[in-house]
Amino acid sequence: MPVSAEPALLPGRPLCSPGPSPWVVMYHSVGDCSHDPYRITVSPRRLDRQLRWLRRRGLRGVGVRELLTSRARGAGQDLVGLTFDDGYADFVLHALPLLRRHGCGATLFVLPGRLGGDNAWDPLGPRKPLLSAEGIRHAAAEGIEIGSHGLTHVDLTRVDDALLQAEVRDSRTLLSEVTGADVHGFCYPYGRLHRRAVDAVRAAGYTYACATDPGHLTGLLALPRVHFGENDTAWRLYLKHRLRRRPVEGV
Repeated sequence: MPVSAEPALLPGRPLCSPGPSPWVVMYHSVGDCSHDPYRITVSPRRLDRQLRWLRRRGLRGVGVRELLTSRARGAGQDLVGLTFDDGYADFVLHALPLLRRHGCGATLFVLPGRLGGDNAWDPLGPRKPLLSAEGIRHAAAEGIEIGSHGLTHVDLTRVDDALLQAEVRDSRTLLSEVTGADVHGFCYPYGRLHRRAVDAVRAAGYTYACATDPGHLTGLLALPRVHFGENDTAWRLYLKHRLRRRPVEGV
């Protein structure tokens, strides 16, 4: 259900919620793991087990915006943010049915500059097809939050101001045209960010942004995430849940 922005969700404001910091999980591709040099793929079987593990512990996966809005209201301690980066076509084929089976939602970060293309930015890995505009609309119609991963998956810490603005601002505009809805979330390609990238995300009007390990930059525009992969069995998930990162406190 769409939720209007609240003061506690405005960029630069801390999360007004007691308890542990929000737990946001990062996935990429869901499919064949036989040739996976970057370890970005989880098999459907493993994803099924991981979602089942969350549910057994009384946790439910949701999109990041739903998670943050609930936490800002002082609720949502049983919610986990599930994110899928890059917008691989196998999300609709493999991930979406499993999310439905376990009653979970998610945020899908896509690249509107590569619609229907592939992961050309990964020189060593197999070519994986990306979702088309139709595939993105299908995921959105199923209740998946659509966020921006930039236009073309470039490292924002290595580009000039003009390209930075295009990757951040123009991707939001294009995605809004594709989905017919506002786009609230951004995900930094490669998880990398610096102050200039954060400022560009804020200026473009995003409500939140996800990284991997943002270092000293924390807050709604630099949310840390933990990677879930094929090797993450129940014991590893337990440790990752216990060793959550520090509270999110505002950039």
